[in-house]
Amino acid sequence: MEDTELASPDCDVMTNTNEVPLAAPRPLPAGTTAILERIRLARQAAGDVTPDRLAQDETFWCVVQQAYDLDRSILNLNNAGVAPAPRIVLESMYRYIEFANHAPSRNLWTILDPQVETVRKRLADTFGCDTEEIAITRNASESMEICLLGLDLEPGDQILCMSHEYPRMMSTLHQRAMRRDVVIKTFSIPTPPDDPMELVRLFERNITSRTKVILVAHLMFRTGQIVPIRPITDMGRERGIEVIVDGAQSFAHIECRRDELGCDYFGTSLHKWLSAPIGTGMLYVRKEKIEKRWALTPAEKPTSDNIRKFEEIGTHPTGPQLAINEALDLFEAIGSANKTARLRYLRDRWAKRLEHLARTRLYTSLDETQSAGMGTIRIAGISAPDLAAQLFGEHGIVVAPIEHEQIDGIRVTANTYTTPDEIDRFCEAMEQAAEACP
Repeated sequence: MEDTELASPDCDVMTNTNEVPLAAPRPLPAGTTAILERIRLARQAAGDVTPDRLAQDETFWCVVQQAYDLDRSILNLNNAGVAPAPRIVLESMYRYIEFANHAPSRNLWTILDPQVETVRKRLADTFGCDTEEIAITRNASESMEICLLGLDLEPGDQILCMSHEYPRMMSTLHQRAMRRDVVIKTFSIPTPPDDPMELVRLFERNITSRTKVILVAHLMFRTGQIVPIRPITDMGRERGIEVIVDGAQSFAHIECRRDELGCDYFGTSLHKWLSAPIGTGMLYVRKEKIEKRWALTPAEKPTSDNIRKFEEIGTHPTGPQLAINEALDLFEAIGSANKTARLRYLRDRWAKRLEHLARTRLYTSLDETQSAGMGTIRIAGISAPDLAAQLFGEHGIVVAPIEHEQIDGIRVTANTYTTPDEIDRFCEAMEQAAEACP
């Protein structure tokens, strides 16, 4: 086969000085990319308004909603689990996968893989750190497991965390405890606390001389509780305790910058609030910590200070990683503060309507310092799984059932594509469920 056959009819062809054809991914359709400009123009047309005011401007958010290709007969209110990607992100991922498939050993490894460095830099800029401190992973779980399993600990060393941490992280800790005799210490918290600093005081109260690691969620997945991270990371640094921050629910949801958090480790999923392709995540490790941390998948140079040692998982598709660029484009077009305000506005629309309904209990504080776009609510007399099944079976509404020793409710998480009318539809379904409950 001649080299010219490497170029697909769907691809542009670039020619180098030696006249050897080099294939490139086909361009994104103009109609797909135009949405970003429309959002920028709509934001400009809204004028110089505060995020809280823009959050209620349905003209602007109607333009944002057009970025998504959705089945509106189903109301997805479980975006904290995994969010749909906008059309421009999907199209970008598809074209990279298609291009790699034409000649994988060449197109994937030689042409596409090096382009991931652009994504790394943009994620670093968004998080406010150095490019050499960001690894691109497959999800928050992988990011956190790299941290939790990559630390050198001795038998009897203690890892401290709240009882509300993500189950997969707890499974990781328990396996580590079984293999190395480390001690996992957990403590309960009020849901919600009267004062978020109460959570900080609980961490301080539970630290012992054997505490070597603190695991803490920036935004708790069960209730959406925001945890004051900076006092905890400062506390850990003063005592020589490693603090690992689980940012699965906070990145691209609330203000989330390295220097404000003061953290040395931070992991997140990008297919949640950033709406990047499913199977994309990010890990931050402070530069001076990289060399002493072991990779989850053994690297060629295990003690290297190169952040990329945490990415050595073997052959994998680059398309989802490269399409993170388009997810960042959309995030930046909307604006971080504007997005947070909109998510909180949609959450408050249902929470304030339902919190005083007979038989309901809200597990989430509506104080802006304690929560944003997430909320968990209970109807007494209906278990969380039964209520979730009823909402979907009768109304086509998707929520997340949350069962815990302190919680039995449904977690409700809208997104920027969600409309106020859809929130009202959810409220009506909840009111019907509460009324019908014996």
